[in-house]
Amino acid sequence: MTTDAHLEPHLADKPTQLSRIAPIVSVCELRKTWITPDGKNIALDGVSFDVYPGEVAAIVGPSGAGKTTVLRIVAGLLESTSGSAVVSGETVDGPPEGVAMVFQDYSRSLLPWLTVLGNVTLPMRANGVKKKEALDRARHALASVGLAGKEKIHPRQLSGGMQQRVAIARALAFQPTLLLMDEPFASVDAQTRMDLEDLVIPLRDEYGVTILFVTHDIDEAIYLSDRVISLTTPPSVVGEIVEVHLPTPRTQVATKKHPEFARLREHVLSLVRSTPESVRAQEQTLKSDPTNEENTWAS
Repeated sequence: MTTDAHLEPHLADKPTQLSRIAPIVSVCELRKTWITPDGKNIALDGVSFDVYPGEVAAIVGPSGAGKTTVLRIVAGLLESTSGSAVVSGETVDGPPEGVAMVFQDYSRSLLPWLTVLGNVTLPMRANGVKKKEALDRARHALASVGLAGKEKIHPRQLSGGMQQRVAIARALAFQPTLLLMDEPFASVDAQTRMDLEDLVIPLRDEYGVTILFVTHDIDEAIYLSDRVISLTTPPSVVGEIVEVHLPTPRTQVATKKHPEFARLREHVLSLVRSTPESVRAQEQTLKSDPTNEENTWAS
């Protein structure tokens, strides 16, 4: 049996810690309505959550829940209908400073006529980083994702998993404070996906970056995250924010065999399959009698 002493150090007494620091991401009452030929389509209906410095947080939910919509609003790539997204204390009204994004489709995010090194240095060159510094940072990032020695080849000469490593290295070399990832491992095979997943926490620790990512994979969300933000079916709200306390180091076999992992998987899956109506009914019940322990959800 694992005791609290073996849990991740940065999660010890976490509620107390989080009450003392400002979030790096604060999403408040976010709403997004699309206008279609058939009328209004309400995608987000008051989504709110915070992400704190150094966390890895996952957004999950059923297909069509607006997970990528939320991420794009935080990235400044999409306007909300109402509500706000704040990154590092500044309201988002365009791509924020210090934010990098990794997309699902690596084949479209890398420039095929540039070498691996050229792709990784491109954002830094565009932002005026001096050549030597850009090259040093790019080579370090490539080494961090296991691509040392691949600098001079082109993306088409790499496997899909290696191409996504290039995309991750490009984001990290930019030295962001916040890394956004939109289903970054969905386009690779299962074994490669596990290899890429095992990069995330070490890279968070090495670069000191906060990570917010979207995934359809419940196991991936639990395996990688400190907290899982579960959206309901649209019009989407936050069903629950689930704390993840698992022993470290996390490994694909031992972690996924842990009883707490199984409990979290069952719980998050039940949240993903809930409806906005059931969530609002639960919230109303808690407001009417917040001291009733029978009405509180497991975390």
